[in-house]
Amino acid sequence: MLDQQTKKRIDDCRNILVGKITDPKSQVEQITIALIYKFMDDMDTESIEMGGVPTYFVGEYERYSWKNIFSPRIGGDEMLSLYGEGMVKMNLNPSLPQLFRDIFKNAYLPYRDPETLKLFLKTINEFKYDHSEKLGDAFEYLLSVLGSQGDAGQFRTPRHIIDFIVEIINPKKNESFMDPACGTSGFLISGYKHILKNNTNKTNGDKLTPDERKKLIQNITGFDISPDMVRLSLVNLFLHGFTNPKVYEYDTLTSEDRWNEYYDVILANPPFMSPKGGIRPHKRFGVESNRAEVLFVDYIMEHLTPKGRAGIVVPEGIINQQGLSYKSLRKSLVEKYLVGVISLPRGVFLPYSAVKTFILILDKDISKKTDSIFFCKVNNDGRELGSQRLEIKENDLPTIKSSINLFYNSVINKTDFHENDSIKLISKDDILLTKEIDLNLDKYDKLKNYDNSIYPIEDINKHVNFKRGTSITKRDVTEGDIPVIAGGQTPAYFHNEYNRIGQTITISSSGAYSGFVNFFERPIFASDCFTVEPKNESVLRKKFLFYLLKSRQNEIYKLQVGAGQPHVYPKSFVGFQIPIPPIDIQESLIDTFEKINTENEELNKLIFQNNLKISNIINSIWGIENDK
Repeated sequence: MLDQQTKKRIDDCRNILVGKITDPKSQVEQITIALIYKFMDDMDTESIEMGGVPTYFVGEYERYSWKNIFSPRIGGDEMLSLYGEGMVKMNLNPSLPQLFRDIFKNAYLPYRDPETLKLFLKTINEFKYDHSEKLGDAFEYLLSVLGSQGDAGQFRTPRHIIDFIVEIINPKKNESFMDPACGTSGFLISGYKHILKNNTNKTNGDKLTPDERKKLIQNITGFDISPDMVRLSLVNLFLHGFTNPKVYEYDTLTSEDRWNEYYDVILANPPFMSPKGGIRPHKRFGVESNRAEVLFVDYIMEHLTPKGRAGIVVPEGIINQQGLSYKSLRKSLVEKYLVGVISLPRGVFLPYSAVKTFILILDKDISKKTDSIFFCKVNNDGRELGSQRLEIKENDLPTIKSSINLFYNSVINKTDFHENDSIKLISKDDILLTKEIDLNLDKYDKLKNYDNSIYPIEDINKHVNFKRGTSITKRDVTEGDIPVIAGGQTPAYFHNEYNRIGQTITISSSGAYSGFVNFFERPIFASDCFTVEPKNESVLRKKFLFYLLKSRQNEIYKLQVGAGQPHVYPKSFVGFQIPIPPIDIQESLIDTFEKINTENEELNKLIFQNNLKISNIINSIWGIENDK
């Protein structure tokens, strides 16, 4: 747990640097280098106090030691020169382990102000290294200021979301696990802590033998394309007890050097963005694409061992984008890997991005044993969905995790699983039979089980025709009294021609109200909408069809696709089911519904009249003339 004194020192370091270094990543790098620099000097001091000799600052590098930098005999300019020169040369120091040389690779001092440096190093000098776990927590707090590397589509995954995914995937002490875009190694460290926690009696990880602990550390691997991220990752792992962490500067999507390495567990939040012109991957991917998010998911699923598992944060495009590569990827996922999809709130990555994200849960073994995929929706993740992301009481994550565990147990033990408010099951066949192979639960609300219905339940496409409207712009309209239906709840404008004679069911095609169901007794000009017509009115009455659709208005809104300009299409109604009662029942229900509507109209008139009377009385108190 991060103590307030250590947190304050880190904040002080950042506040000292902010006037000279505005970029948060550069601030973190300077603090990181200084912490390691101080750490090496502390280790040398400890060795001397115990009767040994220094290890790091020896030979020609002794002049760069911390004690020499803080010598009262040198002034500010000389301190600046000595420390800056030491940073640059330290990666060539043969007395340093390779890990430390990698950390100092390309390091330099980006400012030349002696007073700033002196104040900064004085604050660094207050850090003590007598408790490595505390220091590791402090470094994780330091990394939290990184926030976003937006140009690369990389957003720091919130710690509680990382831990949530790790708890679901549940890595074991004897399993290999990795992150192919590890950033600062948040997933790797969370997985490591999870294993220690699950092997604890009294002290952290005390049930692990020395050999098991050594193998555990050797089993953890990370890749990242950014040398800066690799440096921070190495420090983070080192401060959590990894003496020789396996994190490599490696381009996962274009290099084949490590293609033949497979893992029991993969945990990742890969970059969402692709560079202009796309990525040029090698030819060993199973899906042809130049999109980073597609290639990363493909890489992960193809690099799992036969019983391998993965938890992946993905953008919404992976769930419902209609490109060939996206659909091909989803087909492979559903057929061989995917066991669950968890929808996260749109504000999870605030204040850095409002991007909508999902978690894919892959398990090659469990996938073979079930015909269904579970779907969960997180409405509250224990944080407010604003820029501050302050903690709140409402938190769906524990309940969802418990429901997922019940699902896993039912598959393993071959017992029945009962859906609840936290988890829904959709059959793989239902997903694969749709043209889009969509992984958004909202698209499958229309496939609800209506086994208890006393009437036949049939596909709407068996009984109705969908007809698109005619494209028209306002300048093409000749003024008249025919309403033009163009995407909203009310007429967009009026024309002197119609293309539907009346008694028409319309469903808006685009805009905020796309999917809105309406009924027009009079002739209309259907434009930015499509109309729905029964194929045989002796089987399905038009007015009854309207009431059926209107009763499911919220489900139809969920058929919207597209982020910028939402759309609903006739093809969205593939698999949409409706009951078909006998005609006499339909007509009786129509009469009932019409009577209710009439009563509602009369009630609304009465409410309006009563509100007007109240308003007039209040106005008279104010001395305002009453409405007549």
